[in-house]
Amino acid sequence: MRNQSVSFFLILILLAGASCSKFRRIEKSQDWRVKYEGALNYYNKKDYYKASVLFEQILPIVRGLPEGEKVQFYLAYCQFYDKLYLLASEQFKTFYETYGRSTLAEEARYMFAYSQYASSPKPNLDQTNSINAMAAMQEFLNRYPNSKFREQAIEVIFTTQAKLEKKGFDNAYQYYKMRSYKAAIVALNNFKNNFPDSKYIEEAAYLVVSAEYKLAQQSIYSKQIDRYKAVVEHYKEFVDQYPQSKFLKDAEKMYAESMEKLNKVKNTNT
Repeated sequence: MRNQSVSFFLILILLAGASCSKFRRIEKSQDWRVKYEGALNYYNKKDYYKASVLFEQILPIVRGLPEGEKVQFYLAYCQFYDKLYLLASEQFKTFYETYGRSTLAEEARYMFAYSQYASSPKPNLDQTNSINAMAAMQEFLNRYPNSKFREQAIEVIFTTQAKLEKKGFDNAYQYYKMRSYKAAIVALNNFKNNFPDSKYIEEAAYLVVSAEYKLAQQSIYSKQIDRYKAVVEHYKEFVDQYPQSKFLKDAEKMYAESMEKLNKVKNTNT
């Protein structure tokens, strides 16, 4: 049994060595057609690294030839499948800029945007790629409103929008948790303006009331009147928009206490 295992292991090594040797021979060939056929073969076998190496070597040679279009297109997909998304995005862009009349130009434009979307990180990280992806995908839909990729493109836009919403809300809420209430109020109001249809909008409106209230509590006496008035104002906006809110009870308590503070000041001054 042990001898069989050793023999099987040796066979695998020999096969791997033969495969590597074959690739090296193709790579060193002076005939670009040999590399082209070899690259297509590796691509069809889903060996995208070897395919991309060969495609990159012959790309400058085949520009202007009928094979150039396929090489550029397949090279972009090699990088996409190898999860080199930003490189893939640039390759797809190069393709549709170079071969704008190609039947593959539409797919290349879609993949340019989708590659940027694939490269976007989790919501807690910088979302520049997400913003770029959403803009590129919207541009794609404007250009190809009836594209076969339409549904996928819309899904990317919705998914990216949700990610940006979460990023915006989390950033604003972070100020609130850190008790930086002035910054929280600005960030929450910006969030409300930027994402008026967000699923977080009700909570954001409540947090504005709460942040205003907590800011008033920690303010010096001379500023408390204006800040308690701000609580009352934002509470009225909140209750008008969300009369059945799950946050209503807490908001009403802050409103009542703010009105009590304002009445005390009023009575003191009369």
